[in-house]
Amino acid sequence: MGDEKDSTTAGISNEAVKARTGRTWPEWFAMLDEAGAVELGHKGIVALLAEHRRVGPWWRQMIAVTYEQERGLREKHQTPQGYQVSTSRTIGVPAATIFEAWTDEAVRSSWLQAETVNIRKSTAGKSLRIGWGNNGSTVDVNLYARGNTKTQVVVEHRRLADSDAVREMKAFWSGALDRLKENLEQ
Repeated sequence: MGDEKDSTTAGISNEAVKARTGRTWPEWFAMLDEAGAVELGHKGIVALLAEHRRVGPWWRQMIAVTYEQERGLREKHQTPQGYQVSTSRTIGVPAATIFEAWTDEAVRSSWLQAETVNIRKSTAGKSLRIGWGNNGSTVDVNLYARGNTKTQVVVEHRRLADSDAVREMKAFWSGALDRLKENLEQ
């Protein structure tokens, strides 16, 4: 990995991972290799990491997923339930306005060209859980107020079939959120 101190994996430097977990990426990977983690599966790797007192739940998942990706056991964006992708935009309107743009079918159709949108659950001004199309994928929409006049919209599309679907939906959601931003900021 070159200079171990300055190397990054999964966007996190060796210095940062060591500060939080007591080991660098290469040290974690070597320890996991020695323990036979390639054969353990995700839950087994997480259980193994749970034995280390400095490694909290978030870091267990991060180390396990990064290890799986480094060893070719998991592709980027892959989860046990399929693939997922997320896209976000900050839009210069309050969260309530964006929430309405998702829940009002007439408004939604002006910026989101979708076959089937089945809102399964929602919390006004905060989030939506959506059944997407007929392929079993789901969409989570989370709204985060950024002051009184801006909102960050985060769309997470889950249960996608493969990495091709990830690329397709990343482009789809980028375009949709750009249209939403354009429509609402007029």
